[in-house]
Amino acid sequence: MTASTSSASPLAPEWLEYPADPNALVTKLWASGVQRGDDGQIAVQGLGVSQLAQDHGTPLLVLDEDDFRARARAFRDAFNEAFADLCGGVDVYYAGKSFLCTAAARWVAEEGLRLDTASGGELAAALRAGVDPAHIGLHGNNKSDAEMRRALDAGVGRIVVDSLDELDRLAELAAEAGTVAPVMLRLTPGVHAHTHEFIATAHEDQKFGLSMSGSLAGQAGQAVARALAAESIDLRGLHCHIGSQIFEAEGFGVAARKLLGFLAEIDAEHGVALEELDLGGGHGIAYTAVDTPRAPADIATTLASVVRAACVELGMDCPRISIEPGRAISGPAAFTLYEAGVRKTVTVDGPDGETHPRRYVSVDGGMSDNPRPVLYEADYSVALASRTSSAQAVLSRVVGKHCESGDVLVRDAYLPEDVGRGDLLAVPATGAYCHSLSSNYNMLTRPAVVAVRDGTARVIIRRETEDELFARETGL
Repeated sequence: MTASTSSASPLAPEWLEYPADPNALVTKLWASGVQRGDDGQIAVQGLGVSQLAQDHGTPLLVLDEDDFRARARAFRDAFNEAFADLCGGVDVYYAGKSFLCTAAARWVAEEGLRLDTASGGELAAALRAGVDPAHIGLHGNNKSDAEMRRALDAGVGRIVVDSLDELDRLAELAAEAGTVAPVMLRLTPGVHAHTHEFIATAHEDQKFGLSMSGSLAGQAGQAVARALAAESIDLRGLHCHIGSQIFEAEGFGVAARKLLGFLAEIDAEHGVALEELDLGGGHGIAYTAVDTPRAPADIATTLASVVRAACVELGMDCPRISIEPGRAISGPAAFTLYEAGVRKTVTVDGPDGETHPRRYVSVDGGMSDNPRPVLYEADYSVALASRTSSAQAVLSRVVGKHCESGDVLVRDAYLPEDVGRGDLLAVPATGAYCHSLSSNYNMLTRPAVVAVRDGTARVIIRRETEDELFARETGL
């Protein structure tokens, strides 16, 4: 039975449409291997969620490895093709902060991508996975001496320097080690990305990067001069990152033009043509049906056109371009599986002056396995995963089990009215920044991560145990 649109709730946000078929899956939200089977269950490469829950428990992060790899290849191939005549191709660095473990690091390397790390721990994961150090980058606005020494000792291909202070310290450490540090300078081009304030990174008033204000007389210009003068620094090029979860192309184009212009100024002032330009990542994905992610080929073609035009205008050769997709590869490749528990219905004042019902459905996870809704007001979608239902869809809010009123996983969604205890719910597009940001809040153990490839599931990160919760305690 299909519910009528007359059942849409006045409490629902404007973007949330009442579903014509509450059992249908919006394809762009899910990994390519996910579909609803003949038995009504959501399955990934034919493996039903009930079996996955029985074998591995819930909450459970289910990752379609084939989809992850395909998205990595799509960025690699699209950018190499679009930039072939400009700079011979593109170096694609997977942004490990979105999701990283040794297995994922190996996938990235096997698909011909490089790996960007943002801490000593991420660097350790890359090295443990056997990634070629020359294909590893190290980021971070406050790298410790130990992290920089480890990067130098390992022979990483680039260290992205974030400040004048860090540049001076890295030069000292490299000189002490008798080596030369390969450096990219992270600049803030002042481009406004239409994203949440906490994940916009190219404006002036934030912690990342060297300001381009004042051109060569400003921070960025000073950093260039110091780097070129330091015998222990090999200045490879410039880097920028304008934000995250970005759908518009304009911001990337503006940033590219500004940095290419700055490269031309450096050449004119110092007689040095820096060979590399990293345009960052931040490409958006679909968390809800109204999100409109751009295909890698579209992103690559648009950006190549901007870079080509800017290089012609400036009369310069195109530097070697690199990019850093993370969320766009890992995010759609996974969903989180939960078991429903308590449900209740409350009445809420609506915009029409009347009261309306809202259904709350509690699940066995929450902000400890996905803090993005409380951190960034991020919206997600949800589907009844263990069966189909002919019940009317009602406005629902999926919440976690933590002792916080803000522990909301999916703020607004339509779920069948009969969803209740024991049902399995799946939240798509949780492959990025969920496992990475997970915690033990309220002393919950962190979920397992299961990867599915060629129809076979295997645990790549096992579920944390209660004994491990206390492993660091001294007992004193």
